[in-house]
Amino acid sequence: MSTKNRYLIASCGVILHLMLGSTYAWSVYRNPIIAETGWNQSSIAFAFSLAIFCLGMSAAFMGQVVEKFGPRVTGTISAILYASGNILTGVALANHSLLLLYLGYGVLGGIGLGTGYVTPVSMIIKWFPDKRGLATGLAIMGFGFASLLTSPVAHFLITKYDVINTFYLLGGAYFLVMLVVSQFLKFPSYSEQDADDSHKQLSQGIGAKKALKTVEFYLLWLILFINISCGLALISVVSPMAQDLAGMSANQAAIIVGLMGIFNGFGRLLWASLSDYIGRPLTFLILFVVNILMTVSLIFFHAPALFTFAMAVLMTCYGAGFSLIPPYLSDIFGAKELATMHGYILTAWAMAALAGPMLLAVTFSATQSYKTTLILFIVLYLVALAIMLWLKQQKANKYLD
Repeated sequence: MSTKNRYLIASCGVILHLMLGSTYAWSVYRNPIIAETGWNQSSIAFAFSLAIFCLGMSAAFMGQVVEKFGPRVTGTISAILYASGNILTGVALANHSLLLLYLGYGVLGGIGLGTGYVTPVSMIIKWFPDKRGLATGLAIMGFGFASLLTSPVAHFLITKYDVINTFYLLGGAYFLVMLVVSQFLKFPSYSEQDADDSHKQLSQGIGAKKALKTVEFYLLWLILFINISCGLALISVVSPMAQDLAGMSANQAAIIVGLMGIFNGFGRLLWASLSDYIGRPLTFLILFVVNILMTVSLIFFHAPALFTFAMAVLMTCYGAGFSLIPPYLSDIFGAKELATMHGYILTAWAMAALAGPMLLAVTFSATQSYKTTLILFIVLYLVALAIMLWLKQQKANKYLD
């Protein structure tokens, strides 16, 4: 296949995710929105939770659309929906309408996120069948790193103009960039595919409906749910944990929050690339062992340097789950309908967006301590580890024969 062609297409997929991942910069808007509207923090936070929920749920059916109509069409749909959601958010703030905020940022923007999130992943795997982990890591890394780009830009625009016009301007920018890069997205044609074993494997496999009838699919769903739930819960309290456990100042804690975005993005590429060499099952086993060790560290060691190290490693593990699942699905079931299967399994993200932070809030409210929650996380990681031990024993390629 054309090396030049596939790298251009992959780059456009990464740029698409860079635009969509800007949603992780939501915290930048929180105080300006409060100042503009007088709404409380929980009301504003719900818009973000709703967007992530709609991302996961919409991905469940938009994956089928990617398979049927191609990534160019779904990328364009994503550009329209996500940009419209941001612009409607500006309208909501101008009119002090919470309902419009939830409709715009939460529902419309969330569906745009879900549509765009599943668009490039299976496409890039099909262009890079020989390095599925690396390819997925590159695509999804953009989503994790995006807040590093968006946060300073949004802060500059809010300072120069205001939060309302910032959403208008960014909405327009997202639309233009996403629309342009989407036109370059496509699945490889038969003439562009290599006739090697890796490509033959990708063309084999079972459909998404058959995958839904297997035990393996639901076990992968569960380990993704566990990894995201624990990760999102930690992300939601990084700042207060840094202050309460490690004795950091508010400013120091804010720096830690920013660093977590770097490791979130970096972990998506690092672990996925490693999986190309040692396999997805072993990579997941190592990942959950590391999760357990770092969580134990948070319970017993509170020195600022050790706290920062443990949180950084945990964030790489959180990001890794997103990039390891698509190639693992293709390993087990083939890439015949990978976009559809990936969409279905992302419902775990939707459920985790509600369950993770809520679990932490309930346990902390009852005990006024993070220790109970961290112990619970260790138990969940042990469950995930046991699942992976079972999956590792299963016959490889049994659905690809």
